[in-house]
Amino acid sequence: MTASTPTLPEDDLLFRLLRQLDTAPEASQRTTAAALGVSLGRLNAVLRAVTEAGLVEVTDRDSTDKRQRFAYALTSRGAAEKTRLTDWFLTRKLAEYDALHAELTGTTSGLLSLKHRTQTMQNHLAPIQELYVSPDSAQKLKRDAADMISWDLTSRQICDLELLMNGGFNPLKGFMAQDDYESVVENMRLADGTLWPMPITLDVSEDFAEKIEPGQDIALRDQEGVILSILSISDKYVPNKAREAEKVFGADDVAHPAVNYLHHVAGPVYLGGAITGIQPPMHYDFRARRDTPNELRAYFRKLGWRKIVAFQTRNPLHRAHQELTFRAAKESQANLLIHPVVGMTKPGDVDHFTRVRCYEAVLDQYPGATTTMSLLNLAMRMAGPREAVWHGLIRKNHGCTHMIVGRDHAGPGKNSAGEDFYGAYDAQDLFRTHQEEIGIEMVDFKHMVYVQERAQYEPADEITDKDDVTILNISGTELRRRLREGLEIPEWFSFPEVVAELRRTSPPRSKQGFTVFLTGLSGSGKSTIANAMMVKLMEMGGRPVTLLDGDVVRKHLSSELGFSKEHRDINIRRIGYVASEITKNGGIAICAPIAPYTATRRAVREMVEAYGAFVEVHVATSLEECERRDRKGLYAMAREGKIKEFTGISDPYEVPTNAELVVDTEGMDVDYCAQQVLLKLESMGLIAA
Repeated sequence: MTASTPTLPEDDLLFRLLRQLDTAPEASQRTTAAALGVSLGRLNAVLRAVTEAGLVEVTDRDSTDKRQRFAYALTSRGAAEKTRLTDWFLTRKLAEYDALHAELTGTTSGLLSLKHRTQTMQNHLAPIQELYVSPDSAQKLKRDAADMISWDLTSRQICDLELLMNGGFNPLKGFMAQDDYESVVENMRLADGTLWPMPITLDVSEDFAEKIEPGQDIALRDQEGVILSILSISDKYVPNKAREAEKVFGADDVAHPAVNYLHHVAGPVYLGGAITGIQPPMHYDFRARRDTPNELRAYFRKLGWRKIVAFQTRNPLHRAHQELTFRAAKESQANLLIHPVVGMTKPGDVDHFTRVRCYEAVLDQYPGATTTMSLLNLAMRMAGPREAVWHGLIRKNHGCTHMIVGRDHAGPGKNSAGEDFYGAYDAQDLFRTHQEEIGIEMVDFKHMVYVQERAQYEPADEITDKDDVTILNISGTELRRRLREGLEIPEWFSFPEVVAELRRTSPPRSKQGFTVFLTGLSGSGKSTIANAMMVKLMEMGGRPVTLLDGDVVRKHLSSELGFSKEHRDINIRRIGYVASEITKNGGIAICAPIAPYTATRRAVREMVEAYGAFVEVHVATSLEECERRDRKGLYAMAREGKIKEFTGISDPYEVPTNAELVVDTEGMDVDYCAQQVLLKLESMGLIAA
């Protein structure tokens, strides 16, 4: 007769058992049974059930006491089940407290959300739930995870994972399954109705997705191969990315950096499932300034702060920002948390190393007793109104009660038609609509301008004598121009310490590195112009010049690659990486590949523009002229089908629409074409006039 499989105990006992085993994995069975209030026989039956269910793993120990022969550790599934049961337990206890409060006082406690999902942290300073297992379990899971299929996380995925594990994305317990994802895209709510405006998804390649199935555990690693967590996959699905772009970002327009990322960088398959945190990502920079939600909450408790207003920023702080934050703190009668994003922001933003040095340089301008600063490792999406609501939920998780929401908050700039993606006050309007549910109060951003006669900053809409005073302001564009051209930045606008840091990172353009990227059909004249330019720039001197010609790169960097679309993309990205390193170190990179695809050229532009100027030159020689010049007979062989996937014949060339310069070499000598490029560089301030 076959023995029946032991069934799992009721949720209450199961929760207490998993919690006990997680906190004391090597305790004797007698100690564990006493802690749970059950007999040894009952404990053994329960242990068999949870072991067979894959929630607990048993290992042998060296011990003379037969009741201490085994050690118990939660598996990743056991850790995920413990997290679920923690939610269930807290929901029940909060309900019991609410009922008791109503019985004694006649009113509800106000701690419970109207939604079904547990809101464990209605008290904004109490500890918030994290997704990490205990250190002992983490060591065991790390050993187990070494044998699992693993996924190497991208920079954005690491940012998302860190905030999932430390509670910054509470109430999420992992990457979104399809029902949550689709509900968030359509309605800004999880499937259970909880407000959450941003999809948090794990995108992977098709090849990787084919190797795994729902019900499987995989290890998630950082870019150095360190195991950070285990994902218990509950869902594998192909998203409608066009719909996601339309609903989340307002338009399926690749001029939006997040939409471009969605279509050209993110993988085509999404994985959903619970996260079991093993260890946080390692940060070697500004470690004293990085705080988890629980660390900030503990800090606020220690100082006795009860109202905290968060200032979200991805830009350096200038005098107008100081006045704005002073006014916001005074208006809300709250302490101030300067909470800048140091994860991924908008391409072209000042790097976070420079920004944090700027923040630290002016922090003593704030009263130390009422102000603090902490860094947030968030990957921004620049989603405007939805992003503002998302930022509010994140700041609530970090213990804040108020948040400053700016004009065009988290706006990405202009769309393909040259218009702003979002209205100036769309973010404030959406935040205000959901303010009560977010659980954090909005402080409107005031546009501050400098009144020369009164030598002070004032809100622009509160100046009643505008016709009688001199109003001064410097826009972000004007500031970048002054930095680029080495012009004065007045002290009324910014702090000398901030200007000094910005000048260290952003010297005048004529002293910065830059990249000239020539693109065009084979035979268009790119390499010839590039060689002429290299000589002319070397003649000028001052900066090292490197030529990254397509054929030369193929020989030295990409000799193993073929000419498929995938391999051509890899080749161009390699060129872009090398060019970005040259630019970062103050040199001039001249690139001359065919680079037929818009998305790949944009990826290279973003790599380079993190460090300096990127000048795209479209060598727009006609296909007919390129064929006429073809000494190697490549076009003829392509038309005969002897060369597959040849650009312009059997594979498309996507013509640049926003190149800094267009040059047609037909009927023009090389010297004239090179001179046109040099004149463009001069007009941009990249070389001295």
